[in-house]
Amino acid sequence: MPPAAARRPWREKGNMNIALLADDGKKELMVQFCIAYCGILAEHNICATTTTGKLVSEATGLPITLYLHDKQGAQQIGARIAYNEIDMVLFFSDPQSNDLDADLKYITTLCDQYNIPFATNVATAEILIHGLERGDLDWRDIINPKTKPFTA
Repeated sequence: MPPAAARRPWREKGNMNIALLADDGKKELMVQFCIAYCGILAEHNICATTTTGKLVSEATGLPITLYLHDKQGAQQIGARIAYNEIDMVLFFSDPQSNDLDADLKYITTLCDQYNIPFATNVATAEILIHGLERGDLDWRDIINPKTKPFTA
């Protein structure tokens, strides 16, 4: 199968803005996921909270816009969602965590409110990434045309 760019020559690099977040117990899974799908993610703009973003960037070499650590970073990404500047959120949550994650509820609510594709586990994230590669999420460009990618 030809690379995604060859199948969709009208799509410019950095067309979609993807946010990455991961609970402490799922950071390594996020890194492994991003290594596996580095080729697809490289075609888009990635942002993440500080720790998750640094780990992913070091492992993959992907350029990642970093936001603050933990709750403050989730609030910054939440603001981007509210301004419709995020096209997909991958938030790997840890169901074994003793901490009931208020960030997860906050991000989930915003994604539901603004119709942002959202995954909280690797199985759903794989479906979204494959859909992104096929162009299944191009509808985001229609409802949210971008003149330039987001910057920190």
